[in-house]
Amino acid sequence: MLFESIRQSLNHLADAHLLRERRVVQSPCGTQAVINGKTFLSFCSNDYLGLANNPALTEAVCRAVRQWGAGSGGSHVVGGHTGLHAQLEETLATFVGSERALCFNTGYMANLGIVPTLVRRGDTVFADRLNHASLIDATLLSRAANKRYRHGDTAHLAELLTQTKSGKKLILTDAVFSMDGDIADIPQLFALAERHDAWLVVDDAHGFGVLGKNGRGTLSHSGMPLHPRIIYMATLGKAAGVSGAFVAANALVTEWLRQRARTYIFTTADSPLVVAALLCNLQWLAQGDHLRTHLLSLAAQLHAGLSRTRWQTKMSPTAIQPVIIGSNEDVLRVSDALLGRGFFVPAIRPPTVPEGSARLRISLSAAHTAHQVDLLVNALEELQ
Repeated sequence: MLFESIRQSLNHLADAHLLRERRVVQSPCGTQAVINGKTFLSFCSNDYLGLANNPALTEAVCRAVRQWGAGSGGSHVVGGHTGLHAQLEETLATFVGSERALCFNTGYMANLGIVPTLVRRGDTVFADRLNHASLIDATLLSRAANKRYRHGDTAHLAELLTQTKSGKKLILTDAVFSMDGDIADIPQLFALAERHDAWLVVDDAHGFGVLGKNGRGTLSHSGMPLHPRIIYMATLGKAAGVSGAFVAANALVTEWLRQRARTYIFTTADSPLVVAALLCNLQWLAQGDHLRTHLLSLAAQLHAGLSRTRWQTKMSPTAIQPVIIGSNEDVLRVSDALLGRGFFVPAIRPPTVPEGSARLRISLSAAHTAHQVDLLVNALEELQ
């Protein structure tokens, strides 16, 4: 009975063209991916600045392994917080202009730590309908009431905030939405947080390193300082090219998270090798305005090229460039056809995106060339 239930559920996914497959990549992260011995031009990586395979990173990791070994040996609060970890938190806090920063192993774990630590049963979370799965799960874990506002609709959010009379309030949003590449109206969200005495938690997984002065992220891009009521989270496995995440906030909030966030307290700290790699790449990220300029030019080039086709696109000032196909079956067909032409572009389907909006999610990197983008545009024109 138990196994038959799982088998039937898998069959339903297959019938709806929703089964997910893993492709084994046999090459380092870059603009080219080797799969089953064949080389493809890859447009599926979150390595937005092309730093994942930075040669300087290799040297930094080699130095770190000789000094620190491979493992941290424990959680941050029980012996695993090395001098490298302390240096990384200080570097990140200075970079984004916060009093303190706290490092987590992943962005998912950071979000699961933040929300339940700040609100609980009797409080209310106000969440954008297109928030990342980690923010949805964090809200469920907190047991706070969950009120979702229409995507990007701050008037709807204001209405929900006004209707809520008791408990603490927390506004929860992606900064850059991962499937459309659009940017949240951070100044307006902050104004509502001020008016209703609410926390504002911003997940900047896809904006950190790409947007803002020196890549400081979406708050910088929006002209917003890191105010004490803002809790800022960014991941380090995308534009920073390695892995992990951090939360930046004022000293009081950061200390509360350090004391109570379960996903921080009850897990082994990141390997010193990861931390050394991040310290190296953050220097390149801060000095990478030329990379960000090139990335933006590639996005404009792609959008201009696809405007000549029937494909529906959404222009974004980020690395994320969606091409809306529609049905699950059609998007798989187009993705497979691109693979046959030597392009690795993933098909994104529900529940990651709403029903009927299955898409190709083209992820650009500063490591891509204009010629490579032209090749992709030409292939998509042929598939119309």
